[in-house]
Amino acid sequence: MAAFLATDRATVRKAYQTALDHGGTCEGPSGLRPHYHADYYGAYFRDTEGNKGCVACHTPAPEGA
Repeated sequence: MAAFLATDRATVRKAYQTALDHGGTCEGPSGLRPHYHADYYGAYFRDTEGNKGCVACHTPAPEGA
């Protein structure tokens, strides 16, 4: 699995959607994964070759978000 670090949660969502738009399949939609830690926000997908990818952000959500 290849994992990519995003600077914010919007980037996680955009990267995940881009993967799906280009033929990837969902392995776990964008969202919090508190079993890793309280601010882990990630998404998982497989590309058209079957490789698993992850995009994650470890930054807390901005105030009011």
